[in-house]
Amino acid sequence: MAEDREVLREIWEGRIPVCFTLAEEEVYSGEQPDPYYLLVPRQSYFPLVTDKVQRHFVQSVDPEKHGEMWLEYEGQPLKWHYPVGVLFDLFTSGNCLPWKITAHFQGFPEEELLHCPSKEAIESHFMSVVKEADALKHRGQLVNNMQKKDHKQLWTGLQNDKFDQFWSVNKKLMESSGEDMFKYIPYRIYQIDRPYIQKLFRPVTEEGDYNTLADLLKSVNGGESTDNREDVLKNRRVLIQGIEPPLETPVLWLSEHFSYPDNFLHICIVNKIKNES
Repeated sequence: MAEDREVLREIWEGRIPVCFTLAEEEVYSGEQPDPYYLLVPRQSYFPLVTDKVQRHFVQSVDPEKHGEMWLEYEGQPLKWHYPVGVLFDLFTSGNCLPWKITAHFQGFPEEELLHCPSKEAIESHFMSVVKEADALKHRGQLVNNMQKKDHKQLWTGLQNDKFDQFWSVNKKLMESSGEDMFKYIPYRIYQIDRPYIQKLFRPVTEEGDYNTLADLLKSVNGGESTDNREDVLKNRRVLIQGIEPPLETPVLWLSEHFSYPDNFLHICIVNKIKNES
């Protein structure tokens, strides 16, 4: 998989232009503050990139009422522990740039969002997902054999948006040949207003053939046929990293190249917009 390093770099360098505005009802003094624009890495998490956004708006909110900042898009609170790219693919049509997000400092939606008390909480979440992914791929052997400094390098590479620093360690977790062949594919499938789907799925059939993205979709649809692309995607799109890959793509290749830094393949199934039907 190292032969496709440019694919990995292109995925890593994906960015989303975001326009943050403060919720109108929370403006405490003076006029509505100017929007704050950021070019946000798809691979990151919002709390890692929004410190400046918080500082920009916090002066305009009631100091006695403001709490933890949380983000919302068209009435949908955004889960901070989902990668930015997953949130964008799931909740937007992909053509509404810049992505207009509302920042809140009041009314935290306790039943919908987790609190994010610190950067350490993000690191803890990230590493727990990486370990879960390696348990699926290699029974946890690789990540457990890594030194603590390797774990820290993975995290700081993501936090500081350093491709080479991150991948010099992550490549060990992505080895999939011979005895290191992935046992299962770490993936999650997202649809709006539903819990994500995550099941055990092998990259290779008992006959030794590579399972495809179509096979994966079939497995989570209770065996419903997915051989005909038009039937599967008649009114839906399957997005991974903002890209609509061919259904015949081997899921092992996708796992090696399109996974997010947490080593999971995050797949969004969304409705097509009308002019795409």
